[in-house]
Amino acid sequence: MERVGRRWSRLALELAPALGILALLVVVDARLPQTAQITGSFSLAALVAALRSNAVRTAMVAVLATVLAALAGTWDGNAGSQAWALRLIICAVISSVAVALAADRERREQRLRRLTVVAEAAQRAVLRAMPTSVGRIALAARYLSAADDALIGGDLYEVSATPFGVRMIVGDVRGKGLDGVQLAAAVVGGFRQSALTVTDLAAVAVALDEVVQAVSGEEDFVTAVLAEFHDDGTVAFVNCGHHSPLQLDDDMAVLLDVDEHAPPLGLGVGPGLTPHKAHWHVGSRLLFYTDGLVEARNAQGAFFDVLAQAEALRAGTLDQALDVLITRVRRHVPGGLKDDLALVLAERRP
Repeated sequence: MERVGRRWSRLALELAPALGILALLVVVDARLPQTAQITGSFSLAALVAALRSNAVRTAMVAVLATVLAALAGTWDGNAGSQAWALRLIICAVISSVAVALAADRERREQRLRRLTVVAEAAQRAVLRAMPTSVGRIALAARYLSAADDALIGGDLYEVSATPFGVRMIVGDVRGKGLDGVQLAAAVVGGFRQSALTVTDLAAVAVALDEVVQAVSGEEDFVTAVLAEFHDDGTVAFVNCGHHSPLQLDDDMAVLLDVDEHAPPLGLGVGPGLTPHKAHWHVGSRLLFYTDGLVEARNAQGAFFDVLAQAEALRAGTLDQALDVLITRVRRHVPGGLKDDLALVLAERRP
C-alpha cells in the first residue's frame, strides 16, 4: 500500500501544473459572460502535461479537459449550440495534438537513453578500471566528461605492466562524443599492443602516431604523454604535445617538462626521440591530467592553478586527493566543465 501511495503521490505531483491550469480555466469560464467563453482553451492543460508527462498521462488530462469542455455548456447555458460545438471541437483537436507531442517526446527520450547507454558502455570498454597498484606503483584515476548526463568523451588513460617497466599513457583526443571515443579506443588498443612488444618508449609513440593517422581524419590528433616506470626510481617520459606531469615530493612540486616535445599523435611523430628521464623517491606522487584541468576558467576568466593544489594532492590517500581536486575544479568553473577531464595520480611505494 505504501508503494501504491508513493506512486499516486508522484503522479499527482507530475500532473499538478496541468490540473491546476485546467481548474483555473474552468473557474474563469464559469464566471465569464456567455459572449466571452474560453472553453476551447481548456486544451492548454493537455499541452502543459505533454511537457512533463508521457502520452498515457497526457491523454488522461486531454480526456478530462474535453469532458469539462462538453459540460461547460450546462453552466454557460449554450449546450448543443453551434458555438458550443465549435469550442468543443477546438479543445478536442488541440488536446489530441498534445497527446501526439507527448508520444513523440517520449520516443525521442527513450532513443536518447539507449544511445547514452551504448556510448557509456563503449567508454567503459575504452577506459577499463584503473588498478589500485601495478608493481611498486599505487594508482588512482578519475574521468569527468563535459557531455551532459553521460560519461562519453575523448580523454584516455591506460597502464600496463611490461617487460620494460610499468608503462602508462594519458591522452586527450581532439573532439568529444562518439567520434572522440572511437579515436580514443584506437589509441588505447594500440598502446596495449605496442607497450608489451616495443622495446623503446619513443618507438611506442611512433607506433601510436601511425595508428592515429590510419584511423582519423586529416585534422584529428591526440595529445599524449607516455611514461615508463623502473624499479630504480627513474621515470622516462615522451611528451607528444601534452601537458607536463606534476611531481609532488615532500617539500616541493614541479612540472616535469621534457627536453624535446614531439608533435601530437597523428601529426607525424618521427623516429629519433630521446625520452626524458626523471627520478622520484619513495612516497613521491605524480599527477597526469588533461586539458579539462588546466584550461578550467572561473567567472573572471582565470585558469585553474594546478601548482596551488600541491598540498591537497599530497594529503590523504590517492583517491581522497583526487576527490578533493575534483571538488575544487568544479567549484572553480561556473556552470560545469567545458572540456573532458582525465586524472591519474601515481605514488611510488616501498
